[in-house]
Amino acid sequence: MRVLVTGASGYIGGRLVPELLAAGHTVRCAARRPENLRGQPWAGDVETVKADVLESAAIGAALDGMDVAYYLVHAMGSGRDFEERDREAAWTFAAAAARAGVTRIVYLGGLGAGREVSPHLRSRNEVGEILLAGESPAIVLRAATIIGSGSASFEMLRYLTERLPAMVTPRWVHTRIQPIAVRDVLRYLTACANIPGIVRGSFDIGGPDVLTYEEMMQRYAAIAGLPKRLIIPVPVLSPSLSSHWVGLVTPVPRAIARPLVEGLRTEVVCRDHAIRALVPDPPEGLIGFDESVELALRRIREASVATRWSSASIPGRPSDPLPSDPDWAGGSLYVEERVAVTEAPAAVVWTVIEGIGGDNGWYSLPVAWRLRGFLDRLVGGVGLRRGRRDPERLRVGDALDFWRVEEVVPGSLLRLRAEMMLPGLAWLELSVHEAHGRTLLRQRAVFHPRGLLGHLYWKALTPFHGIIFGRMPQNIVKAAARQAVRAGSSPRVRTRMTTGDRKSKSRA
Repeated sequence: MRVLVTGASGYIGGRLVPELLAAGHTVRCAARRPENLRGQPWAGDVETVKADVLESAAIGAALDGMDVAYYLVHAMGSGRDFEERDREAAWTFAAAAARAGVTRIVYLGGLGAGREVSPHLRSRNEVGEILLAGESPAIVLRAATIIGSGSASFEMLRYLTERLPAMVTPRWVHTRIQPIAVRDVLRYLTACANIPGIVRGSFDIGGPDVLTYEEMMQRYAAIAGLPKRLIIPVPVLSPSLSSHWVGLVTPVPRAIARPLVEGLRTEVVCRDHAIRALVPDPPEGLIGFDESVELALRRIREASVATRWSSASIPGRPSDPLPSDPDWAGGSLYVEERVAVTEAPAAVVWTVIEGIGGDNGWYSLPVAWRLRGFLDRLVGGVGLRRGRRDPERLRVGDALDFWRVEEVVPGSLLRLRAEMMLPGLAWLELSVHEAHGRTLLRQRAVFHPRGLLGHLYWKALTPFHGIIFGRMPQNIVKAAARQAVRAGSSPRVRTRMTTGDRKSKSRA
């Protein structure tokens, strides 16, 4: 079939695309920034189009000629108007799908009902109802906690359990949950493409186990070889306080932790198993909680995590591309440039650059980077704990601590866009090239201030740039030199540092 996938840069969408391809479907991906999909291993096997679900004409063009459309977008931000945005996007998509003659819409929503559900779960339920009310037949799958390497729910469970041998917790640790393995979610989603078009409705999906969150933490601890956790529930921790705590202890930022925490206040257990009539269970049965945790931990150990919760852009963060000098119209750019020269081969220098961040750090004053990450988390940012998806390779769209990979040209260029809380937009660019038998590493930090606070921010941090950014190129080429010496390819290495700091002029 001809299938459109929205949200292909997200956690589920990025894993669903190769499943659809393996099933023999022709896949088109719609994304606000198609370039973020270039690094995916399946990018060459799909058609990619630029489209926003809020723009009727663009999403209509993306749906043209499609048989099946997967709607995998949701505003996870904490803005007051996220419910209205979700509602408008769903109406726009449903209407465009009807005009395009789409015979099946598939949506992944959240499990849970009643007056006590969280605003985000209520919004997801409303999106499902809007799609079901449209002319194109829709199937809404409703899942609770998804267990898989890199999922936000799993990362929250993992880090809370591993980092806190004893914890005071809210009452929601006693709420019953029916988790589901990400593999089973993908199996259900893929199978929905072949369900006859006359079928429409909402279906609960879940794994074979029903557990409380406390039981999930204790079982995770046992599987991970950790001692039994001491868990003391108290009635005074609000979702807001809980999300702040989760944001500080785990890699999941407060903006994403809050809807997850709020969702745990409501019992999320399958009310029926009608989906089995359309998608029968596999002969070996559904994947249980313990097996799903073991599979996720194995993926993490083997560094083969296909997508992470951080694959999708952080809500509320601007995604403007770096304004190049010839195209920049108006405003000010602060630019700081540094260059290091070494006799280490360019390929070795690039290896160090591509491995930057995560466990390898940032090659300059680790305490300063950790402090900046901690301060970012205090104000609701992502901090440094997102780490890397892969310890050695980067692709466009990857989250890298509190940066997002905006561009990768293997062997020569890495450009990162800041996703920490800032009064402006910021980029860090590292490029490598050879000249006269030597390797030049060029580092460029760019900041586009927003208002007076942005200018004051840059001025206040300028004295620290020499400490933080100044040491980076030098330490990177030193690390490359050590690698080259070990490989026997560079017996002699010299480094030279040149610096520059300037404010670009405004352009009319």
